[in-house]
Amino acid sequence: MRTFAQRRGREILAALCSTVLALALAALPASSSTASAAPSAATAQGAPARPDPGPSPDPSLPVHTLTRADAPLDNPLKGFARFYQPGADQNTGYPHSLTWSYFGLSEVMNDSSNCRLYDWSVLDDALTETASYGNQAAIRFYMEYPGGSGTHPANAIPPCFAGHVDNRTNAYWNTTSPDYDSAYLLDALKNFIAAFGARYDNDPRIGFIHMGLVGLWGEWHTWPYDTDTSSDSYPNYMPTDAHGAEIIKAYNSAFTHTKIEVRYPESGGGAADSLPAVGYHDDSFCFREGSPQAGVTLPTSMGGASYSQLQKALEQGVENRWTTASMGGEVRPEIQSTAFDNWPGGSGAVDNMKACLELEHTTWKINEGSANYDPNNANVAAAVRLMGYDLTVDHAYFHDTAQGSTTVGVRITNNGVAPFYYPWTVSLGLKNSAGQVVKTWATPWDLRKVMPAKIRAFPDWGVGADPTYLDYGYAQYFDTSVDLSGVTAGGYQLVMKAKNPLEDVSASAKKLRFANAGQNQDGWLDLGAMTVGSGSTGSLGYEAEAAGNTLTGTARTADCTRCSGGSKVGYIGNGAALTFNGIDGGSGGTRTVTIRYATAESRSATVQANGDTPQTVAFAPTADWSTLGTTTVSLHLDAGTGNHLTIANSSAWAPDIDRITVS
Repeated sequence: MRTFAQRRGREILAALCSTVLALALAALPASSSTASAAPSAATAQGAPARPDPGPSPDPSLPVHTLTRADAPLDNPLKGFARFYQPGADQNTGYPHSLTWSYFGLSEVMNDSSNCRLYDWSVLDDALTETASYGNQAAIRFYMEYPGGSGTHPANAIPPCFAGHVDNRTNAYWNTTSPDYDSAYLLDALKNFIAAFGARYDNDPRIGFIHMGLVGLWGEWHTWPYDTDTSSDSYPNYMPTDAHGAEIIKAYNSAFTHTKIEVRYPESGGGAADSLPAVGYHDDSFCFREGSPQAGVTLPTSMGGASYSQLQKALEQGVENRWTTASMGGEVRPEIQSTAFDNWPGGSGAVDNMKACLELEHTTWKINEGSANYDPNNANVAAAVRLMGYDLTVDHAYFHDTAQGSTTVGVRITNNGVAPFYYPWTVSLGLKNSAGQVVKTWATPWDLRKVMPAKIRAFPDWGVGADPTYLDYGYAQYFDTSVDLSGVTAGGYQLVMKAKNPLEDVSASAKKLRFANAGQNQDGWLDLGAMTVGSGSTGSLGYEAEAAGNTLTGTARTADCTRCSGGSKVGYIGNGAALTFNGIDGGSGGTRTVTIRYATAESRSATVQANGDTPQTVAFAPTADWSTLGTTTVSLHLDAGTGNHLTIANSSAWAPDIDRITVS
């Protein structure tokens, strides 16, 4: 569904297109050779399996409780997108971090004699300007656009197609449609997509790419010249499913980092069904139409039309695609001004807005009408915060006083409807009393693992009356070791930040901010006070799988999702041993060593520091081989970092070891 473009009175055009598109989809015959046959019964996936809960917090680390607060409304890569207008201030109207734009394919493929020459200046100029406002772009390429966008052409068929690709006239919209089944066209489009991906995949200026190129506005429909030829006299201008699938697969191959979306779950014969990185783009979001009215987003079980976005997702078995790919689109233009007036429900042409967001797991929507929203509108704020991710650090784990190598952990909860989809680097840091960051450490923490805590069930799943909410994601614990060597003794604020890669391009880049009272505008979240000093007695953590350790015999590293660092060392014993090397004994003396382990049965092991007499330690059984327990032992360590500690058993198996903490 197109939105109306500024400076052009396109509200009527948008409304007309919405109506005819709905009629066209409703009329698709199951027997059409190019249409995806509608199944006689839904083939829904059903409730998704819960992800792994991940590791438990390190019990040796003191717990610091953080206070939740509302996240900002313009967090990156979520919420509303406004239309790109060259030279216009992109940060007016309701707070947002995304800018949407179409581009005509002929603006890039503008050489009349060579389809493999590309002039990317029109896209680069828009991306650079958008980045200068601190925003990321969401974009689509098209070849036919009724009337043009005002800044981009109506006919965007590349001139190099002339003499090679037949054109047809869409008399209803007064547009020219190329032959989408032309081998020449398909090769040119696939070459373009490959070049597009080679240049822009993982570009920090781009948040989302919608697979356009096909049909009116690049929306994968050519109504009334579409697949339904049984009840009208219009020929079919759409590509076959096989040819549409080629384009979808080309995008999937070209963009392995930047999130991509296709219009319909059944596009290209459902080619994206087996491509978990491809999301969907619902551009008539939460609208109700017809007589009697039926929703075009919600499924038929909730009053939706047979052609609604989520009904098609259920029939294709992709209603849970949000777990791996983004859900974008557009709030239907006719309802943008009133879409949130009756939040959390709807009225008239506005369907149940909260249900639409929760069941689609919406991350972002084009919404030009948001320019007129009151920034203090509580209904809109509730909807925006629900969209996409909403991350809160509920606890931090660290020693208030530390030195040398020490462990820092956090636990993060997601109260949104979708995960964060990008692997942005999460760093820890220390701020001095002047608020300056004086030390930073990059962590291996992956925010994509923090799934929504609750999900709303489709009535089609048969798990309870609507609305039924299911437990889904767990609060995810992450920890890592940081080296305080070289940090001047004194008091600091321990901080954490997820870096927006756009910060490397634009000083105005909007920061990812957590839903916490201690979140600062600079992107750094306060975790609590930490004192660094040479005389401190903070705990030092050591991973069993660390590269500097020594494994003998059968001992080997194994994956362990609940373990610190995601790994453990197993098959210790019966002559095999694990030795931790480079342990810091501080000034020397007796230290408490906490051993974090897993064993489904009672086991024992000898623990030996340096050349001292080994101590036999009993390890009580844990629930299974991935559930962790702890036990402690007192050992004498020498001064300095030359200590080593060996865990072994000469005649039986020892437990699997996750890590040790020395305090």
